[in-house]
Amino acid sequence: MKKLCLLTPLAFFLAACGSSGPARDASQPIVFVASQRAASYVAECLESRLSRVRSSSVGGTTELAVGSDSDTAYFVTLTPTSAGSEIKVMRPANAPDDPPEPEMRFDIARCAT
Repeated sequence: MKKLCLLTPLAFFLAACGSSGPARDASQPIVFVASQRAASYVAECLESRLSRVRSSSVGGTTELAVGSDSDTAYFVTLTPTSAGSEIKVMRPANAPDDPPEPEMRFDIARCAT
């Protein structure tokens, strides 16, 4: 059963939207949350907490690739909104677990609040 994850309070979101089992739909975000923090703040915060982060900008959107050059574990998209930013984290189906997903979720939560 798929869980619907909308822009909800962060604590509920992180508890309700954990990955379930080995099957992963790479087209669905593992984290999708709104933050009152600016996208630039969230990007700087994540870069300070995570190793091997490459950032780029496309229009007003900031994209972060987390992991080694040859094995990206997560793609983070930070989109500015009128109230702060929208954070979307995607994980390729066969991505390495580096950093582990619980650590990644923790870092997102710390930087988003």
